Amino acid sequence: MTATRSPLFTPLLIAGSVVLILSFAIRSSFGVFQLPVAQLHGWDRSAFSLAIAIQNLAWGVGQPIFGALAEKIGDRKALTLGALLYAGGLVLTSGAATPAAYQLYEVMVGFGIAGIGFGTILALIGRSAAPEHRSLSLGLATAAGSLGQVVGPLAAEVLLAHLPVATVFLVFAAAILSSLLLLPFLNAPMHPQAAGAVEPMTTVVARAFRDPSFTLIFLGFFSCGYQLGFITAHFPAFVTEVCGAIDPRGPLAAFGISTTSALGAASIAFIGVANIGGTLLAGWLGKRYSKKYLLAGVYLLRTMVASAFILTPMTPATVVLFALAMGALWLATVPLTSGLVAQIYGVRYMGTLYGIVFFSHQLGSFIGVWLGGRLYDLYGNYTLVWWVGIGVGAFSALVHLPVQERPMELRTART
Repeated sequence: MTATRSPLFTPLLIAGSVVLILSFAIRSSFGVFQLPVAQLHGWDRSAFSLAIAIQNLAWGVGQPIFGALAEKIGDRKALTLGALLYAGGLVLTSGAATPAAYQLYEVMVGFGIAGIGFGTILALIGRSAAPEHRSLSLGLATAAGSLGQVVGPLAAEVLLAHLPVATVFLVFAAAILSSLLLLPFLNAPMHPQAAGAVEPMTTVVARAFRDPSFTLIFLGFFSCGYQLGFITAHFPAFVTEVCGAIDPRGPLAAFGISTTSALGAASIAFIGVANIGGTLLAGWLGKRYSKKYLLAGVYLLRTMVASAFILTPMTPATVVLFALAMGALWLATVPLTSGLVAQIYGVRYMGTLYGIVFFSHQLGSFIGVWLGGRLYDLYGNYTLVWWVGIGVGAFSALVHLPVQERPMELRTART
């Protein structure tokens, strides 16, 4: 009697991917609001930057909380709470008139992203996927988030050209609420081959905290957040102000990109396009090769790409090349890191453990976004922020090398 092969594309994977598209389309568009919000209120760059930074930090704080909630009260209840917080925060943001108001409401948005973002959705997919499909399933879901990154900044740029800033936030809130229509598909039992022995959450988490490899994974994810947070929040403005003029007869103009402002928004979309392929490749490779060495390679390549970009005079061509190269590495770390957590510590409490690791990512995002705005206001450029990102990227390439990839249960069984 032959065993039935589990399908790769399930209703859960498809529905979860659509939720991630919506969630990340909006989350990745906040950098496009950087200049319009500053010009609307006459603020320094750091005012709205701090609001985005706080959003990223709240996302990081909320991720392990929502991971534990999903494992305690059910995935759909946690997802519903996340969507309501996300939409509610956007509605409140639409009426904000002071830096403090923006910063306060972005706490709500950040917790909402935690509720319907990578941590919750990837844990749900990881628990329900067959072991032979887990790495690729995580890569496919992460690639869906990348697709959202393609759509979001371009949609924001178009909407801001025709609607007030406040109205665009309301449109985005309605889009987030529409994700609740997919709730019936976002529930699945743990895959039988992944269930294993049931242990209390506190036991599993405490064991992970005592493992040096967990600490190394936690530290390594910091630079990913720093680089992604800084680039998402500041790259559109950076390109708008520094990039050379676009040739009106060149290839970019043929795609409707005729200004550096449009190129800045499009560059985030270019990153997202390349990231689709990069995350799918990372998910495929993660099933076949050592995840820790793949992660070290991704961080090393990021360091090289960023160094080459910052040392080269910026032109439209270098912006596009950087966006495509960095995009191929952008979220490649997510299926590898989440897959490494599942591989070492199991999938039963993957949401909680990955959420804890993800806090380091979002702490890096907070610092990258805030430091970008702060140092820009001090020095009038982003040069120092770039070099800090290059340094922490090199650190992450090294810190993954000592990680022990063998499952914890096999290590403890032999002691």
